[in-house]
Amino acid sequence: MSRVIGALLALLVALAAPPSRAAADAAPVARASVILVFGDSLSAGYGVPFNHGWVSLLTRKIAQSGYGFSLVNASVSGETTAGGLARLPRALALHRPRILILELGANDGLRGLPVQRARENLDRMITLGQSAGARVLLLGIRMPPNYGERYTSAFQSMYTELAQAHRIALVPFLLQGVALDPTLIQADGLHPNERGQPLLLDNVWPKLQPLLSR
Repeated sequence: MSRVIGALLALLVALAAPPSRAAADAAPVARASVILVFGDSLSAGYGVPFNHGWVSLLTRKIAQSGYGFSLVNASVSGETTAGGLARLPRALALHRPRILILELGANDGLRGLPVQRARENLDRMITLGQSAGARVLLLGIRMPPNYGERYTSAFQSMYTELAQAHRIALVPFLLQGVALDPTLIQADGLHPNERGQPLLLDNVWPKLQPLLSR
């Protein structure tokens, strides 16, 4: 009987004992690093079938390439740099991205808003992303020539100057090879159609891949 009682006491002590140091020090299961795409309708997949936008194509390409990243698309159609700046802090806190793909400015330009204001907003968003520990990839946009040489030139230079100032990767023109081809643009004359989406990904991938490999 005493042996039975002794065995029960030993079992109770074992159950009540704290976990071993090895168990306590074991790292939690790591979740995939996040790529946060933060843009407007060009990245939200406006007007194309679900899962056929360039960001959705990027998600599949990353998975097929074996990179340990998940992708969050926080793009909103109609977004301006001011709206993006207001939304970004919460998105960074929520998703804690390792990479931030920033694609904003087109709606500022189309509305003829001051380039300096858009530049200041983008500058602050880049700083917020870097301060949160994210590597930033900036996607540039260009305005049609009917906006005037002075405006279009300043708008285009904005992205280059910001990329140089912050030493971040830049896609100079997201719509390169697409914007002037009517077979790749929707009837609104602004948004790439389904056929144009893979070309957008082709423009982004060479600048993004080095960030994935770091």
